[in-house]
Amino acid sequence: MTAGEVAPSGAEERSPVGEGSPAQSPSGPGAAAHGAAVERLEVGDASRAGAGPDRQALEGPFTTRQLLRLDEALRVADDSTGLTFSIYVGDLEEPVRGHAEKLLSQLPDPAHSVLIAVCPNRRAVEIVTGPAARRRLPDRDCKLAALSMTAAFSGGDLAGGLISGLAQLANHSRT
Repeated sequence: MTAGEVAPSGAEERSPVGEGSPAQSPSGPGAAAHGAAVERLEVGDASRAGAGPDRQALEGPFTTRQLLRLDEALRVADDSTGLTFSIYVGDLEEPVRGHAEKLLSQLPDPAHSVLIAVCPNRRAVEIVTGPAARRRLPDRDCKLAALSMTAAFSGGDLAGGLISGLAQLANHSRT
């Protein structure tokens, strides 16, 4: 993923989960979208251009392998919950929470979406949910997932933190 791009997600307020790591949002540098994210970032083209699975994909923070793992984690979370999960990694304007909510509102079905927005420059993580998603995913669960992600981020594992956070959020939102 390149910084500034967004993965599908929902729209509603979610607990602003503390500072400490990189971010993502809809369409922009560093965003990772479910399904179309890999296509949008043209990961296939990066691979054909000689970038191996461990090289940075399209000058973003993730390798092609990490992008594929993120896409799979998004797909599993979506399929297992019926919600749409999205990731945004990139710059977020102040107020960070408001910018994350704006990104969520730009998703195809914001009411049933969950957006994980990470802004590495501000060391901020926001998890924003739409109204329907919020009923199944309380702030407490989002805060726990955010804490887990920031711990991984501080250890230098952006992709692993996002994948772990997605799994935790999906587990808590299953019906």
